Amino acid sequence: MTEQEKINSEVQMKLALQDAKFAIFMEELKEQREDIRQLNVRIDSMNTRIDSKFDSLSNQIHNLTIAAVVGFGAIALAVGGLVVSILK
Repeated sequence: MTEQEKINSEVQMKLALQDAKFAIFMEELKEQREDIRQLNVRIDSMNTRIDSKFDSLSNQIHNLTIAAVVGFGAIALAVGGLVVSILK
Protein backbone atom coordinates (compact mmCIF):
# COMPACT_ATOMS: atom_id res chain seq x y z
CA MET A 1 0.00 0.00 0.00
CA THR A 2 1.45 3.33 -1.00
CA GLU A 3 1.68 6.35 1.25
CA GLN A 4 -1.09 8.10 -0.69
CA GLU A 5 -3.40 5.09 -0.31
CA LYS A 6 -2.78 5.09 3.46
CA ILE A 7 -3.60 8.80 3.63
CA ASN A 8 -6.72 8.27 1.51
CA SER A 9 -7.80 5.39 3.74
CA GLU A 10 -7.32 7.48 6.88
CA VAL A 11 -9.21 10.41 5.39
CA GLN A 12 -12.07 8.14 4.33
CA MET A 13 -12.28 6.64 7.82
CA LYS A 14 -12.29 10.09 9.41
CA LEU A 15 -14.90 11.24 6.92
CA ALA A 16 -17.09 8.22 7.66
CA LEU A 17 -16.76 8.93 11.39
CA GLN A 18 -17.69 12.57 10.85
CA ASP A 19 -20.69 11.52 8.73
CA ALA A 20 -21.86 9.22 11.51
CA LYS A 21 -21.44 11.96 14.12
CA PHE A 22 -23.28 14.41 11.90
CA ALA A 23 -26.15 11.96 11.36
CA ILE A 24 -26.46 11.49 15.13
CA PHE A 25 -26.35 15.25 15.64
CA MET A 26 -29.07 15.81 13.05
CA GLU A 27 -31.28 13.16 14.68
CA GLU A 28 -30.85 14.79 18.08
CA LEU A 29 -31.62 18.16 16.51
CA LYS A 30 -34.85 16.79 15.05
CA GLU A 31 -35.83 15.42 18.47
CA GLN A 32 -35.10 18.77 20.12
CA ARG A 33 -37.11 20.57 17.46
CA GLU A 34 -40.07 18.25 18.12
CA ASP A 35 -39.73 18.80 21.88
CA ILE A 36 -39.71 22.56 21.35
CA ARG A 37 -42.78 22.32 19.11
CA GLN A 38 -44.63 20.35 21.79
CA LEU A 39 -43.62 22.89 24.45
CA ASN A 40 -44.86 25.72 22.23
CA VAL A 41 -48.23 23.96 21.88
CA ARG A 42 -48.46 23.59 25.68
CA ILE A 43 -47.46 27.22 26.22
CA ASP A 44 -50.06 28.41 23.70
CA SER A 45 -52.70 26.35 25.49
CA MET A 46 -51.66 27.78 28.86
CA ASN A 47 -51.67 31.33 27.48
CA THR A 48 -55.21 30.81 26.18
CA ARG A 49 -56.37 29.63 29.60
CA ILE A 50 -54.61 32.51 31.35
CA ASP A 51 -56.18 34.99 28.93
CA SER A 52 -59.65 33.63 29.66
CA LYS A 53 -58.98 33.83 33.40
CA PHE A 54 -57.84 37.45 33.08
CA ASP A 55 -60.98 38.25 31.06
CA SER A 56 -63.11 36.69 33.79
CA LEU A 57 -61.23 38.56 36.50
CA SER A 58 -61.56 41.82 34.59
CA ASN A 59 -65.30 41.24 34.29
CA GLN A 60 -65.58 40.58 38.04
CA ILE A 61 -63.60 43.72 38.87
CA HIS A 62 -65.87 45.71 36.57
CA ASN A 63 -68.97 44.36 38.30
CA LEU A 64 -67.54 45.04 41.78
CA THR A 65 -66.63 48.59 40.76
CA ILE A 66 -70.19 49.23 39.63
CA ALA A 67 -71.51 47.77 42.89
CA ALA A 68 -69.14 49.98 44.90
CA VAL A 69 -70.20 53.11 43.00
CA VAL A 70 -73.88 52.27 43.58
CA GLY A 71 -73.12 51.62 47.26
CA PHE A 72 -71.32 54.97 47.63
CA GLY A 73 -74.25 56.66 45.94
CA ALA A 74 -76.68 55.01 48.34
CA ILE A 75 -74.56 56.09 51.30
CA ALA A 76 -74.46 59.66 49.96
CA LEU A 77 -78.25 59.68 49.55
CA ALA A 78 -78.72 58.29 53.05
CA VAL A 79 -76.38 60.86 54.59
CA GLY A 80 -78.05 63.61 52.57
CA GLY A 81 -81.49 62.45 53.71
CA LEU A 82 -80.29 62.34 57.30
CA VAL A 83 -78.88 65.85 57.07
CA VAL A 84 -82.10 67.17 55.51
CA SER A 85 -84.25 65.49 58.17
CA ILE A 86 -82.08 66.88 60.98
CA LEU A 87 -82.17 70.43 59.56
CA LYS A 88 -85.97 70.49 59.28
